[in-house]
Amino acid sequence: MTKIIDQRAIIDRRAIIARLGELAAEDQPKNKRRQKILALFKDVLTQGRAEVRRRFEACGEGARTVRENCFLIDQIVRLVHDFAAEHEFPQGVRTSGEALSLVAVGGYGRGELSPHSDIDLLFLLPYKRVPYHEQVVEYILYMLWDMGLKVGHSTRSAEDCIRNAKGDLTIRTALLEMRWLWGDQGLFNELWSRYVNEIMANTAVEFVESKLAERDSRHSQMGDSRYVLEPNVKEGKGGLRDLHTLYWIAKYMYRVSDIGQLADAGIISRPAVRRFIKAQAFLWTVRCHLHYLTDRPEDRLTFDVQPEMAVRMRYADRPCARGVERFMKHYFLIAKEVGDLTRLFCALAEEQHKRKPRRLQLSRLFAAKPTNVAGFVLDGGRLDVTADDQFETDPVAMIRLFHTALEHEVDIHPRALDRVHRSLKRIDGTVRSNPEANRLFVDMLTSRKNPEVALRHMNEAGVLGRFIPDFGRVVAQMQYDMYHVFTVDEHTVQALGVLHSLEAGELKAEAPASSEVINQLVSRRALYVAVFMHDIAKGRSGDHSTLGAEVVMKLGPRLGLTEEETETSAWLVREHLSMTRIAFKRDIDDPKTIQDFVALVQSPERLKLLLCLTVADIRAVGPTVWNAWKAGLLRELYQRALDVMTGGLASVAHSTRVKASQARLRAELERLGWSAEEIEAHQGRGYPSYWTTFDTPIHLRHARLVREAEAVRAPLTVEPRVDSLRAVTEITVYTGDHPGLFSQIAGAMAVSGANIVDAKIITLANGMALDTFCIQDSDGGAFDSPAKLAKLSACIEQVLSGRLRLDRELAARKGKLPSRAHVFKVPPRALLDNKPSRSHTVIEVNGRDRPGLLYDITNAMTSLGLQISSAHISTYGERVVDVFYVKDVFGHKIEHGRKLDQIKASLLKALEDPALAAEAAQ
Repeated sequence: MTKIIDQRAIIDRRAIIARLGELAAEDQPKNKRRQKILALFKDVLTQGRAEVRRRFEACGEGARTVRENCFLIDQIVRLVHDFAAEHEFPQGVRTSGEALSLVAVGGYGRGELSPHSDIDLLFLLPYKRVPYHEQVVEYILYMLWDMGLKVGHSTRSAEDCIRNAKGDLTIRTALLEMRWLWGDQGLFNELWSRYVNEIMANTAVEFVESKLAERDSRHSQMGDSRYVLEPNVKEGKGGLRDLHTLYWIAKYMYRVSDIGQLADAGIISRPAVRRFIKAQAFLWTVRCHLHYLTDRPEDRLTFDVQPEMAVRMRYADRPCARGVERFMKHYFLIAKEVGDLTRLFCALAEEQHKRKPRRLQLSRLFAAKPTNVAGFVLDGGRLDVTADDQFETDPVAMIRLFHTALEHEVDIHPRALDRVHRSLKRIDGTVRSNPEANRLFVDMLTSRKNPEVALRHMNEAGVLGRFIPDFGRVVAQMQYDMYHVFTVDEHTVQALGVLHSLEAGELKAEAPASSEVINQLVSRRALYVAVFMHDIAKGRSGDHSTLGAEVVMKLGPRLGLTEEETETSAWLVREHLSMTRIAFKRDIDDPKTIQDFVALVQSPERLKLLLCLTVADIRAVGPTVWNAWKAGLLRELYQRALDVMTGGLASVAHSTRVKASQARLRAELERLGWSAEEIEAHQGRGYPSYWTTFDTPIHLRHARLVREAEAVRAPLTVEPRVDSLRAVTEITVYTGDHPGLFSQIAGAMAVSGANIVDAKIITLANGMALDTFCIQDSDGGAFDSPAKLAKLSACIEQVLSGRLRLDRELAARKGKLPSRAHVFKVPPRALLDNKPSRSHTVIEVNGRDRPGLLYDITNAMTSLGLQISSAHISTYGERVVDVFYVKDVFGHKIEHGRKLDQIKASLLKALEDPALAAEAAQ
């Protein structure tokens, strides 16, 4: 272990031994003496930890801190053992059968302890347990536990350890890091010798396979990306555990005790060792800050701790980036470095043992491929360089490497990637302007063989950011909110993968309209370039859509796009949010909405391009963002705009779609035994927009619900449906429509602890409301507890019947915010606009989400005598964007200036955050 500076400032062993001797010499009962000894050790631990923390806060070096914490615990364990052996259970001359060795295992054995990490101890015996062992081990453990330490332990002989290690990978890994701590060193040496000769010998390949499979399983459980916005520093992809895995493999295969010894032996390069040490030091520092900040063994960089972490690690705000975003960007770049090291080292491990790559799960073997491919050599099914200086002499070959791998569907050898990493500086202005390099890049970007694969490899190798510097600015850039799941670059790469899936017909069920039109496009290259660049200007001062369009106009000619393709791509980037905004925030049943959208888009080709880009963008935000409602709204907006553009001669006009939707439902209902009269009666209840907004499965659920409610003349029907994939619960409410209904239901849900994340209001021709709400619990999960759902149904019934006073019930809940959302500041905003609709005033409200917010907003509108004709509820993480089409009590638009000001003031008051108000009052 690295030498600890000024050890006595952390723990003064001599002074403690002297004090322990004094306590042992006192004539007092054992229990009283133990209390004094425990108090002494508690004080030693507290003072030692305080000194280690003081040093950390002064220097901010996590690697030093974990060693100092380990040193402190080492000394305490040794002192407790010695006191037990010398004063509590003195033996005089001990027999060989009473020998005992204390061994540190796991991370503690490695010599690394974070502030709140567990301590793993092995009490090593000669062959069997005797009373002396039980006495000493029990004394040590209870003393450590009573100090407040978390101690994992085992008491075994060397024979036990070897036998268990053969059958249990966890035990084998823990023993790999064992370190003699105190006691009989001969026992430890014997165990280590047997471990090397009986466990490590001839099992390296098996161990590597097992550890990599374990790593893959862990990544899958943690969200298989190193770019999730709330990463786990220890277990996540690119975290400390990945570095530990590399260390375990290195130690097992090469018998090294330090990663630097791999470079001494010529196995990896010195730069790779420096990258390993740098990454580990950064991650240890982050983890130590996390433990000290949260005062618990917390390893998740959640949104609520990220701002303070940025402050503690001295990341200041800059004009174009907040400190927290700069800190997280650095974190993701380090995680990427860990991935690079993993690929490099695993390739070396594979070659060392001459096993087929398939068996090691490190790559694929393509024996049928030719040896030489496009200027590269195919080694074990993977592309490698023909010479060490290939990229130095021909920098364009770095672009060709990824292009060739994609075209031939082979992996790239980590050795070649290491050469790429060393040659990145050769990608300069000359390479960027090289026509062949740009042709190869655009060919990859628009490939039919899934560009996501090639571009992700290019990005992780650092080539993409060097070749397209504007893209390099968004590499590892986080978006500090609860809506986006990935960094900007990862989101972009995934969007290209979604686009490929649409084109391949893999998403017909989820996105039928875009899956159909994408194969009708004339401007396919322009679309792929636009998807690649749609967020390329994020993080700059100004509108990223407008700035991104300017980037496209600059880069298009360089990439070899025609003038028309460049202009089309720039338009798509500039308007890439427009279709989302109109579909989700405007009433597409309003003719003016469609007219305004058509005036913006102008041509059927651009309409198709924008639909495909919009679907790819939304679906790449995160796994739970896309749903059938959004698909239906986008599809209907597309079809209605196409109707107008083609003069009603589109392939599927609105009236035809209504009839087709009704026909599909009729077929299903006939199959279920509905009579013709029942079907006709039900289909007469829905207005045309109802039939085009929802798909057949939802129509079928609604039909059954309405039929059952009408059969018993139920005044209120509430039906839940849990959607575990999206982590939401859909609540459908069928009841008589009346002013304030929407507000009352929203209030009932708030009282029941439900958070509304989406809503759809439908009024049927029979005067009944058929409203659907998507709700979650306070932790962002599905509201799926049977007891909670029963309470919710009862609460809605009580509110609608007037037996429950919402104002009183909600007053007690004011200020309770959804988990983690309290860290985000969203300025309240209320916009009133009479231009989007000829018959309604459109109100848009923005604010930070909280329980009861929707009730407060809609209740304010009801109190002002406003009639809500349609509502468009959207939640983007912590931010709500709700749009309402309203009329006054006489059924007219609100156009009087004073009334508009009154409405705005009332809504801003409703948007006020009680929690922030309470904080300000303190």
